[in-house]
This record gives sequence, structure tokens and C-alpha cells, in this order.
Amino acid sequence: MININDFINNFSSFNSNTYLLPWEIITNLDDLIKEKFDYLSDEYTIDGDIAVHKTAIIEQNVIMKGRIIIGENSFIGANAYLRGPIVIGKHVKIGPGSEIKQSIISDETAVAHFNYIGNSIIGSRINFEAGSICANHYNERKDKEISVLFNNQLIKTQTTKFGSLIGDDSRIGANAVLSPGTILQKESIVKRLELIEQMKIES
Repeated sequence: MININDFINNFSSFNSNTYLLPWEIITNLDDLIKEKFDYLSDEYTIDGDIAVHKTAIIEQNVIMKGRIIIGENSFIGANAYLRGPIVIGKHVKIGPGSEIKQSIISDETAVAHFNYIGNSIIGSRINFEAGSICANHYNERKDKEISVLFNNQLIKTQTTKFGSLIGDDSRIGANAVLSPGTILQKESIVKRLELIEQMKIES
């Protein structure tokens, strides 16, 4: 069983149900975030479905759609595109031109410019260099259901949209691609231009 707390410290503060698998959390993320809205302090400015901490900086031409929470002292660079549901933690940096879709970005993580992160759970203190991608869909396969390989066990997610689970303190190099269903332990290093395919399934 994949326990997200083994990958991301203090993840239980976001979701205490340790039985939920990563892709189940992503699938139900909108409902999970909706519950959080009821407990946000007056330090957040709430406009419809978007809650932004008053210390966060949002640069020009940022597009935000869907339910989104942006935490304390976080920074969203110009022309970024946030497609909720999304949770962005404290002291997070999202670079110019990056796109985040249906994901959780934990505290002190930096996402450089022109990155794509889709349907993923990202730990704390992770650095994404420019142009790196967390892919969330197998466009090239006839059977698009995503499976993951964890501890030599094949797990079917029963979903066609899931990106990555990345453990704390990992480093993702420039223009690297993480294929759908990527699971990275804490302190993982992905080299520049590297393609991560933890498993291959014949279509």
C-alpha cells in the first residue's frame, strides 16, 4: 500500500485518511479543498472559489480557474495558468508561464518557468528546473488506464488521469519528463532531459 506520509512529511495535516491512495486524493481533490475553505483564517482573501493568502504575490496575467488555495508567502509568476482544483502551500514559487492542473504543491517547493504539472502530488522543498513535465495522460496508448509499479507490485489506478507522487527534497532537472504514474521516493534526483518510465505496458 502506498502511504503518502512516507513520501511527504506532515501530509496528514492536509488529509488524515491514510487509506486514500494518491490518485484517489487527486480524483476527489475538489471536494477536499471545498472542506478546507470553511476553516481558512481571515488572512486569506476569498473571491468565489479562489483563496489567496494576503502575503502571497500574484504577478500580472496569471489565469486561475476552479477551486484554488494559495498559501502564505507564495509567489505565482507572470502568465502562469492554474487550473483547479489546486492547493499551493507556504513559500512556494511557481515560475512565469508554468501550468499547474489539479495538483497539490507542498511547502517551499520551487517550480521554474515553463513547467507543466498535471494531476500530481508534489512534496516539500522540491526543485523543478525549467521545462520539466509531470505528464498525466497516456495519449499514445489504446488502453489509457494508468498503472503504477510500487514495491514490485503492479497497481491499477482505475483512472486515465494521474501524474506523479514526488517525495520531499527531490530534484527534477530541466526538460525532464515524468510519465503518468511516476512514484519518486524522498530525495530522488531526475537528471536533465531524463525520461522517467517506472513501468512499460504493451498497448
